[in-house]
Amino acid sequence: MTEILLLPGEPPVEVTLKRSKRSRRLSLRVAQLDGRVTLSLPNSTRIGIAESFLNEKADWIRKHLSNSVPVKKPSFGDMFPVAGEMLCLTPAKVRSVRIEGENLLLPENPEVLPARLRAFLKARARDRLSAACDFYSNRLGLSFSKITMRDTRSRWGSCTTDGNLMFSWRLAMAPRDVLDYVAAHEVAHLKEMNHSANYWAVVDRIHPNYEPPRLWLRFNGNSLHQWQL
Repeated sequence: MTEILLLPGEPPVEVTLKRSKRSRRLSLRVAQLDGRVTLSLPNSTRIGIAESFLNEKADWIRKHLSNSVPVKKPSFGDMFPVAGEMLCLTPAKVRSVRIEGENLLLPENPEVLPARLRAFLKARARDRLSAACDFYSNRLGLSFSKITMRDTRSRWGSCTTDGNLMFSWRLAMAPRDVLDYVAAHEVAHLKEMNHSANYWAVVDRIHPNYEPPRLWLRFNGNSLHQWQL
């Protein structure tokens, strides 16, 4: 059963307790993407001690919560990012989602809007990331095994030792050069499974001037996760 504590104040903050026999001390985490607060603690820690710890860290918790991105549920009329461009979510008599000018046309039923939007983004991300990975792997002279799409919160992509590539389909919302950079970043791991100087030299070789899209993700990446899809 999940243990929850409430940090008093306005508004009160819900804190999830995560007990573990491997924990040696109390530690806090505030998820920047959704503002979820987690307190990790040893199994033997009494609730009173946890409450005192949270009260001591109240200012720290609220400071970090002020930096979290508010969650949005898309609705018709919202401006929504696709490939870095803001498009208006527009109801239309269409069977599939499509871009028309500055509008993103979707079936008229608002109840299926998030699901249809998610499916559109996943398909678009797969098409564009597959093409980008083909391009960069050809430049590198190495091949990858397969590509999968997920909705990951801790990373934009990954590469396994078997050459399997994984990406967040939310990259379909980011500018094209950002998506291309993430593809190059993961493809470069086919050559160097680390983040050493040699690795970054590979990234620079197959995708020169990678720093601007890398910085875009650092400062704007959370905005892609604020949409509840």
